Amino acid sequence: MTEVGPTAAASGSLWERDHEVAAVTRAVDTLCADRSSSGGLLMFRGEAGLGKTALLAETRRIAEERGCTVWSARGGETLRSVPFNVVRQLLQPALVSLLPEEAREYLGDWYDIAGPALGIADPGGRQADPQGVCDGLVAAVRRLARREWPLVLLIDDAHWADQETLQWLAAFAERLHDLSVLVVVARRPGEAGGESARHLDAVAAAGSRPETTLSALTPDATAGLTRTTVGQHADAPFCREVWAVTGGNPYETVELLAKVQDSELEPTEPSAGELRALNRSARGGGLVARLEGLGIDATRFAWAAAILGTGISVDLVAQLATMGHDDAVRCAELLRSARILTAPDPANTRPGGGDLEFVHPLIATAVYNSIPDALRTAMHGIAAQIVTDSGLGAAAASRHLLQVHPDDDAELVDQLREAAREHLAVGAPEAARRCLERALEEPPRPEVHARVLYELGCAGLLTAPATTIGHLGAALAMPGLDGPARVDAVFRLSQALLHNDQLEQAVRTVEAEAARHEEGPARMRLRAVQYMWEGIYAGEAATPGRSQRLAELARTCTGRDNSERALLILRAFDAMTHGESAEEVVELCDRALVNGRLAPGLGWTDTQWGVELLMMLGSSYAYADRLDRAENLFAEALRTYTTAGWSGGHLALANAFLGLAFRRQGRLKDAETVLRESLRLAERVGRGLPLYWSATCGLVDTLLARGHVEEAWTTAETYGFAPPYPSTIVLPDTRSVRGRLLLAVGRTEDGVNELEAAEKAAAARGGHNPVLAPWTVDLALALATEDPARAGRLAADARRQAERFGTDTAIGEALRCAAALETGQRKVRLAAQAVTYLEASPCQYEHAAARIEYGLAARSTSELNRGLTLARSCGADGLAMQARQGLAELEG
Repeated sequence: MTEVGPTAAASGSLWERDHEVAAVTRAVDTLCADRSSSGGLLMFRGEAGLGKTALLAETRRIAEERGCTVWSARGGETLRSVPFNVVRQLLQPALVSLLPEEAREYLGDWYDIAGPALGIADPGGRQADPQGVCDGLVAAVRRLARREWPLVLLIDDAHWADQETLQWLAAFAERLHDLSVLVVVARRPGEAGGESARHLDAVAAAGSRPETTLSALTPDATAGLTRTTVGQHADAPFCREVWAVTGGNPYETVELLAKVQDSELEPTEPSAGELRALNRSARGGGLVARLEGLGIDATRFAWAAAILGTGISVDLVAQLATMGHDDAVRCAELLRSARILTAPDPANTRPGGGDLEFVHPLIATAVYNSIPDALRTAMHGIAAQIVTDSGLGAAAASRHLLQVHPDDDAELVDQLREAAREHLAVGAPEAARRCLERALEEPPRPEVHARVLYELGCAGLLTAPATTIGHLGAALAMPGLDGPARVDAVFRLSQALLHNDQLEQAVRTVEAEAARHEEGPARMRLRAVQYMWEGIYAGEAATPGRSQRLAELARTCTGRDNSERALLILRAFDAMTHGESAEEVVELCDRALVNGRLAPGLGWTDTQWGVELLMMLGSSYAYADRLDRAENLFAEALRTYTTAGWSGGHLALANAFLGLAFRRQGRLKDAETVLRESLRLAERVGRGLPLYWSATCGLVDTLLARGHVEEAWTTAETYGFAPPYPSTIVLPDTRSVRGRLLLAVGRTEDGVNELEAAEKAAAARGGHNPVLAPWTVDLALALATEDPARAGRLAADARRQAERFGTDTAIGEALRCAAALETGQRKVRLAAQAVTYLEASPCQYEHAAARIEYGLAARSTSELNRGLTLARSCGADGLAMQARQGLAELEG
C-alpha cells in the first residue's frame, strides 16, 4: 500500500499503485538516460474513478522532477466530434509559443499539411488527404521531440478522443522505437467503438509493456485512506462500510470522505449507516439534487458549463446562461465550494482553455445528462451562435449544431455545409460527413437538396465508396444538380463504382449520361471517361467496336482542350495494350502534352479527370520503350503527392508505377524499394483495391527478375496474389506474372494453366502487347519439351506480335524465346540477333539476360562477362549466378 501522507484526500487514487508508479519511474528514467534512448508507451485502463487521472498527474510530477518537458491532453465525452481536438491540446501550447517562421522551420515541408489541422496555419485551396495529414502530424511530433528532449506526452480519457487524434496516435505509436518520447495513455474499457476502438487497440499493442488494468482499492487500503483523511480514530466497522459503499473506487472514496468531513460525521460504527445516503448525494441523482439545492442560477451555470465542455470561462458561461457577470461569478464560487467545478490544474493550462473545469468527468456527465432534452438542444443552438459570433468559424460551431433538433432551417443547412468544407480542408472527412448527414435531416430546401447529397458523396468518395454510390445516385435523381456539377457528379459516381469493384456499372452510368447531352465539352468529357473505364476493364469480353470508335475520335483531336487530350491518352493506352504500333502510341502521348508537360487542369492533384488517366499515359510510354518519359511522369507524381501531403492511395500508386518504370529499366533494387513502399501504403488504404494489386504484382515480378524466387513466393502468399483477380487491368499483367511464379517454384502444370488463362483473356480482348502480357513467351518455353510444335507456334506468334508493336524490347524478347527453342548454329544466330535488339533497348535486365544466353550458346567468355557485369548493375542475382556458372563451366 502506498502511504501518501497527510494530503491523502488529494492523492487518494494513488493508494495501492506502487506497481504502476514504479513502471512509470522506470520508463521516465530510461527516457532520460540518453538522447538515443528508444521511446516507450504505457497504457493504463480502468473504470471511471479508479485513479487514471491521478496516475497521469504523478507521471507529470516524476517527469518534471527529472527535467522532462511534459505535454498533456484529455478527451471529452461531448467533444468526440471535434476533429484533432486532443492532438491540438497536446501540441498547440508548444507551437503557439513559436513565431510563425519558427514553426515553419521546425515543421519544414509538413507545415502546410499538418498546420491547418493543428490550427496554426490556414488550410490550402484543395481538400486535404487524411492520411497525409496524419503522417504530417507524426512528422511534426518527431521534429518537436528532437527539440524538446526528454519529452513526455500524457493523454487522459483517450476513449473520448476524436477519431483523427486516435489515428495519429496509432501511427505515432508504431514509430516510437526510433524516437525518444514517452507516451502515457489512460482510458476506460468498452467506451470506444468502431474505428476508434481499433485505433486504441493498435496503440495498446504498440506499448512498451502489456496494458495495465487498474483495480479497486482493497478493504485495507480503504481503511488506511479513511484514517489518513478523517482521523486515526476511525474504527474498523466504519472503514469497512466506506469500502462497501464505494466498492473501493478511489474517486468515490475521496468524495465520500470529503462529505464525512463537511458534515462533521463521527467516523465510528454508529455513524456508518449514514454513509450510503452521503454517497448518493455525491453521484448521479444525488449529485443533481445537490446541484438543484444550490439554486436555479447555479444550476443554469452548471448546465451551460456542461454544454460548453471545454474552454469554460465565467464570461462565456454567462452569455450562454443569459445572466449578468456578477451573478455568474457568484455561481462559479458556489459550484467550486460544492466540488462540482474547480480551477484547471496550472500544469495543464493551454491557450483558450478557460478558467473553470469540472472536478471529474463523472460530474460533467451527470450534469449534462440532467439538462432537460428540449433545453439541452436549445442551449447547443445558442452555444453555436456564440461560437460563430466570436469568429471561430463554422467548423468550431458544428459540434453544437449537430445537437440541434431538425427544424427546416435553411441557415443551419448552410452553416453545416460550410463546416463540412472547413473539415475537408484540414483532412477530416468523417467530421464533414457528420455535418452533411445532419444537414440532410433538417432537411435542405428542394433547390439545394441535391447539392448537399453531392457534397456528401464527394466527402466519402474513397473512404466509403458503397455509401457514396447511394448519395451520388440520389443526387443525380433529384432536380437541382445541373451543368458542370452534374457531369462531375456522374464522374465521381463512376469512380466510386470502380473502387467498389462495379466497373461494368461505372461504364454504363457514364454512357447513359453521355447520351443525354448534345455534342459539346460535357459530352466529350463523359465519352472520354467511358472509354477510360472500358480501357482498364479486364473482363472476358471487349466492348464491340470500342477500339475502332476511339481511334476515329482521336484522329480528329488536336489536343486543344483537356477532353481531347484525355481521348488522345486513352487511344494511346488502348493501342499499347492491344500491341499496335509503338511509334503511333508515342505520337499520341506526345500530342496529349503541352510543350512536353502535363496541361493545366490535367495535373496529378487535379480532380476533374482522376489519377487513372495519367497512369495510363505513363504506362503507355513505359511499354513503348520511352522509359525516360515514363520515369519523369511517375517521379513527378511522387514529388507532387509528397509535397501536397497525399500519402494514401495516390502515393501508393505513384510508388507502384515508378517501380514499374524502374523494373522496365532494369533498376531492380530501386524497383524493389519503391514497390515495397507502395505495398506498405496500399496496406493502409485496404486490401483488394486495384492499387494493392499493382503494388503486389509489381513486387512479385521484380523479385522474380532478381532471382529471389522463394521471396517472391512468400510475398505472393502473404499478400494474397492469387485468383480471383480484380476486374481492372493491373500492370504488369497478373496472370502472366502469376504463371511465371508458378513455373519458377516448379508447379509447371499450374503455371501452364495460368498462362493459358492469360491467353484466353487476351483473345477475348482482341489482341495483346507481348511485353505488357508476356504469357506467349513463358508458355512457349514451358511447353518446349512436352509439346514442341505448339511451343514453336507460340514463339512464331510472339515474333509476329512483337514486329507489329515494333519496339526493340518486344522484338528482342521474341528472338530470345525463338533461340531458346532451337539448337546449334540457329540458336546462336537467333541469340545474337536478340542481343542486337536488346542492346538498343532501354531495358537493361532483358539485355543482360540476352547477353548471358548468347554467351552460353556461343560458348563465349567475353559475352558471359559482359552479361555478368550488366546483371550485377541491375541487381539481377539469379542472372549473375547463371553467368558465373557458365564461366566456370567454360573455364573448367
